[in-house]
Amino acid sequence: MKVAVVVFPGTNCEQDVVHALRALGGTAELVWHGDADLAGADGVVLPGGFAHGDYLRTGAIARFSPVMTAVDRLAAAGRPVLGICNGFQVLCEAGLLPGALVANRDLRFICRPVHVRVESTASILTAAATVGDVLRLPLNSYEGNYTASAAMLGELAATDRVVLRYCDPCGAVTEEANVNGSLDAIAGVANAAGNVAGLMPHPERASDEILGSTDGVVVLESFLIALRLAAVR
Repeated sequence: MKVAVVVFPGTNCEQDVVHALRALGGTAELVWHGDADLAGADGVVLPGGFAHGDYLRTGAIARFSPVMTAVDRLAAAGRPVLGICNGFQVLCEAGLLPGALVANRDLRFICRPVHVRVESTASILTAAATVGDVLRLPLNSYEGNYTASAAMLGELAATDRVVLRYCDPCGAVTEEANVNGSLDAIAGVANAAGNVAGLMPHPERASDEILGSTDGVVVLESFLIALRLAAVR
């Protein structure tokens, strides 16, 4: 079972993701955005960075990269597709996840650890977690403010597709804890099938004690579990 980690011009977290997945026993290889296929991968991660310099808006150009056709096929086949930070933005632009990411409420780049609460385990993002778990993960973004229409927000809530919400260290979802102003404090969402998911914080940067937190391990383990399950179906 192999994970493709897609690299766009401007991606800068690809090696972090590869290292973290391999440390957990996964097989991960880099795939260039200009490639037309995913080299036989069973799942894919779109990592963080600044794809194409975030020109126009985040993910707007990356969405048209040749590799995204292969990502679309993998998602349609029910395979795990995960977007982290910039990768989350790309998945939203590609229509594989609902909503959009816009400029942070205070129009400032956020670079610090935040807390998120697990709201659902019905996706590849948190299948190994428990609802109510509080994770401390690094957040590094300027356009991480999640937004969606009122109708879509209602649908996400009704179908258990809000995966993570920003919270305080005790798990309370408060205005102060919602650091970027995301609608309904949403930090991560999934598609209807649960095999495509995205989050703004970086689990790969909280995957080893030397990094100050291992809270991201449960997210990456969830992805690898989904990968194994999808491979035997």
